[in-house]
Amino acid sequence: MYETPDELHELQTLLDASLSRSTDHLRSIITTENTVDAPRLIEILTGMRVLALSTVTASGEPRISAVDGHFLHGKWVFGTARTAAKARHLAARPAASVAHIRGEELGVFAHGTVEILNPIDGDRADDWPELVAHFKKTYGDDAFDWDVEVIYFRLHPHWMTVYAPNPSR
Repeated sequence: MYETPDELHELQTLLDASLSRSTDHLRSIITTENTVDAPRLIEILTGMRVLALSTVTASGEPRISAVDGHFLHGKWVFGTARTAAKARHLAARPAASVAHIRGEELGVFAHGTVEILNPIDGDRADDWPELVAHFKKTYGDDAFDWDVEVIYFRLHPHWMTVYAPNPSR
């Protein structure tokens, strides 16, 4: 768990606001009884989680693919090859949606805008050294050339909701 008290508060505020401004239909499915609070969400999402990532092509066509997601500091961080289509899509059009679904036990859905954490020709994110240390711990020190092969993104969500009918799991 990397989250500070302020980051937990920010995440909880986002979860509460997102659910309150959702449609009646969604609120009939996701209620305060079958969701989780920010501290519990952080526990559930510890480690690498597979995300369904939605991007948009230059012609406006949706594309979905899978990425390794890491929920760090209350936000999703994920990477892909610099040559991947999704990397080009996100660099040109940074709006994205992600979902982490575990059967009918858990659904975490978020919409937002991504930032590039390790641009090839620009400054790295301030927390890039911390992130690389996390990735090396997860994947191994020599899994990639962290500054060249893989491009990492952080989703800054403006909407996020969680479906967890058995939140104690």
